[in-house]
Amino acid sequence: MKNLIPSYIRVPVIFFAIAGLVEYFVDSGDQPAFMEQPIILLFLLLVLLVLIAIEGIVGSMDNILYQSLDEEAKARYDAQRAAPSKLTVWVNDTYKKLLGSKPIEEEGELILDHNYDGIKELDNNLPPWWLYGFYATIVFGVIYMVRYHVLNADDQFAEYEIEYAEAQRAIEEYKKTTKNLVDINTVEILTEASDLNAGQKIFETNCVACHMADGGGGIGPNLTDENWILGGGIKNVFKTISEGGRDGKGMVAWKASLKPLEMAQVASYVLKFQGTTPANPKEAEGDVWVDASLKDLETGEEVHDVNVEVKNVINDSLENSIDF
Repeated sequence: MKNLIPSYIRVPVIFFAIAGLVEYFVDSGDQPAFMEQPIILLFLLLVLLVLIAIEGIVGSMDNILYQSLDEEAKARYDAQRAAPSKLTVWVNDTYKKLLGSKPIEEEGELILDHNYDGIKELDNNLPPWWLYGFYATIVFGVIYMVRYHVLNADDQFAEYEIEYAEAQRAIEEYKKTTKNLVDINTVEILTEASDLNAGQKIFETNCVACHMADGGGGIGPNLTDENWILGGGIKNVFKTISEGGRDGKGMVAWKASLKPLEMAQVASYVLKFQGTTPANPKEAEGDVWVDASLKDLETGEEVHDVNVEVKNVINDSLENSIDF
């Protein structure tokens, strides 16, 4: 019986392959499976013992069968074991063909007339593997040139832009299903009618007593002017709703009563009051807040009215949703 792979290699390879499969299929968190679950360590030790036992049994049976042979059969058996396998013969033949060299006995046919201090030069051909690789690069270069410079296929930059746009769309779709994961840093103005209607209901339930239904202000500040005590814009309004207003006299924190999505909805609704005319507007409080990074979607100029931010975002969303 011919063993192509020695047992001292075969046993560790099989053992670590089984251990790798166990690690792959067993969920053990950051710890290795055999450390997280001692039963797995016991299982792997059992597997190792079984593999060693199988090798020992097979080796013993092989020895018993060998001893039962007569001298002539033992000679044939030894010769067969000593002979190289078909795979080894094929690998050696293939290597010699790819090398393309001639035997030392035939080097006399390759010697050139050059002779430098007794050093002679052989006129060997280039190795076939090198030639085939060179021809392959030529074929690849022609195909590449035709594809990208003649047929104008998407190059790396275009593919990057396409993948980036697809990733952005995937992010937007993900955001629609995970709105409750927003926080002060990731919150954005919500423009869908369902979100604004939900924000209006929250406002009418919890905020009207202090800010009035039209946002004109009462106990709380006026929400329709450009002045903000703790800053305007969706992020600042979201933070004020979540964390509360000024200590001792400001609005209470709503993060314990409202979910992140609900705070984003009511913050988006509050920003709709900007620029409207309430029945009895309260005197402005705080400072005029300007987001220098905002630009008008129509003119491209910097916006100095937060109301433009809200209206342009909402109007743009509505226009894109109309199917003509």
